[in-house]
Amino acid sequence: MGLTLLIFRGAVYTSSAEKRLKPFLWFALYSLLNLGAGSRPIRISTTEFSAILGVSQQSASRHLRLLEQLGLVTRRIDAKGSLIRITGEGMKALNEVFYCLKRHLEGEEAEVFVFEGTVFSGLYEGAYYIGLRRYSDQIREKLGFDPYPGTLNLRLGEADVELRKRLERLTPIILEGFKDEERAFGSARCYPAVVNDDVEGAIIIAERTAHDPSVMEVISPVHLRRHFGLEDGDAVKVSISSPRRSYP
Repeated sequence: MGLTLLIFRGAVYTSSAEKRLKPFLWFALYSLLNLGAGSRPIRISTTEFSAILGVSQQSASRHLRLLEQLGLVTRRIDAKGSLIRITGEGMKALNEVFYCLKRHLEGEEAEVFVFEGTVFSGLYEGAYYIGLRRYSDQIREKLGFDPYPGTLNLRLGEADVELRKRLERLTPIILEGFKDEERAFGSARCYPAVVNDDVEGAIIIAERTAHDPSVMEVISPVHLRRHFGLEDGDAVKVSISSPRRSYP
């Protein structure tokens, strides 16, 4: 069962575990995210973590233990400290709070979509299509970056496939199709996104595609595999906020 968070009188509760996730634990989780634990395991000692949180070493150790017990982080302890990574449930907890804050700060229409997919190798057709000048010029004009000639292919889980259906109800940025002397090239829909909280890019959905909805293609100004050191099977986070500007 997914982790559902409710904010009430300054406290955060988890209805799935039926335990109270108090503000100090949420802040500890947020601090781990700032250290990079959302995208990779990080090594940190309880002494270092206590300094970040402004609490005693014993309290920092207890915070980590409780987060691990709630399934919000994984932790491996050795002589050098703790190797910690935020789990999928932990990211959902953070995203839920983020969405709530964003909704109150930006208005009811603002919505955040966060996907996590696994990398897989495609047929390398993306490099051909994104490399076509008529597409790359539109990406530069409408999305604001020069695209790396290729796409990062991600395989989504069932829950994220359903989330994608909601995303596709938003107004996309359209890359117009065109014809050359030999063939016609279809249009594509784009949704600006941030990859692993670091690189701005976009989800691209071709009008003509052999992919089913579980496949998400991502474009960006950098070679994402090389930038993040990705291999097939690695997890990648893609975040999108609405509303977005629409283009003719």
